Amino acid sequence: MSAVLERPASGAPRLARMQPEDLDAVVAIESAIYSHPWTRGNFIDSLRADYECWVWREADTLIGYFILVTAAGEAHLLNFSVAAQHQRRGCGSAMLTWVLEHARERGARSIFLEVRPSNAGAQRLYQRFGFRRVALRRGYYPAAQGREDALVYVLRL
Repeated sequence: MSAVLERPASGAPRLARMQPEDLDAVVAIESAIYSHPWTRGNFIDSLRADYECWVWREADTLIGYFILVTAAGEAHLLNFSVAAQHQRRGCGSAMLTWVLEHARERGARSIFLEVRPSNAGAQRLYQRFGFRRVALRRGYYPAAQGREDALVYVLRL
């Protein structure tokens, strides 16, 4: 795992397991950046299911989080989010680097994710890391006017 994120200097980014007391900040970020955000219940369910639920802080401010599931040699990145004011500053790249290392340590040989076609910034981030589009899930996401497809990406680890 990235030593920069594991053993940070004071004020440097650090990752920690998501705790119930983090949910107010997580849900606030989620609601601010998505038109159809995960609910508090979705995050509670992920914690109860013992998924890999992590938060990223700079100083005392929670600025990002992710939910990862690993099983049978595969990982699935269910949610990967960075607060709007911290996007396009390298935060997503640093956090994604850690996610990939963490998935490898858990025995994953590949990692999958879904992304909205309308989320061009996320697609660029994933493509920079070598993810490639492998499928389309029709009507996967709720949208303002019905449903939006999901692009399925994979990266061999």
